[in-house]
Amino acid sequence: MACLHDHSCEDHDCSSNWSLYKHIDLPQVSALNEAVHGSVKSVFKAWEQRLDSSGEYLESNEGDPELLVYIPFTSDVKIKSISIVGGTDGTSPSKMRVFTNRDGIDFSDVQSMQAVQEWDLVENFQGVLEYQTRYAKFQSVASITLHFPDNFGGDTSRIHYIGFKGEATQLKRDVVATIVYELMPNPSDHKTKAETGGGFSQVE
Repeated sequence: MACLHDHSCEDHDCSSNWSLYKHIDLPQVSALNEAVHGSVKSVFKAWEQRLDSSGEYLESNEGDPELLVYIPFTSDVKIKSISIVGGTDGTSPSKMRVFTNRDGIDFSDVQSMQAVQEWDLVENFQGVLEYQTRYAKFQSVASITLHFPDNFGGDTSRIHYIGFKGEATQLKRDVVATIVYELMPNPSDHKTKAETGGGFSQVE
């Protein structure tokens, strides 16, 4: 299911407030079969800049349109929708398969793995189309891997923007640990967990 933006974004969940861009662990983002090493990082940008194509873009190697993009997050997130802005002249990806919380997978792995969800994509040059997730399956996502097996006939695949909408579920784990340590009651303070709010259940 896709969401066409024929409404005022300020009145819906498609505003920048729902963008997960700031929760992407950008230094750890990677791609397989990218023509220019590290170019995948350029496709992640603020929602307002999704149509800015003046910089780099992600492109597959000549004659091989398949791409595999790995995106870890700095905290667990809930993903409501995914937006892809591809290239022109048949270079936009035509299909997307998604895997969550699977680190280090490659092309041979994804051929035999069941995707969490799959979409047939359309050419989306204006960034006005979002693909809605099966939200219940995207609740505690530490990392997401996007598999683009083919395109619309181009010799390479190009992606200018990848965006996620949703919400972060918790702070960074190291920050949470520090906060909890500072908030832990004094050993001589015998308040029960209920009285102190019991707010440490998410800490691992």
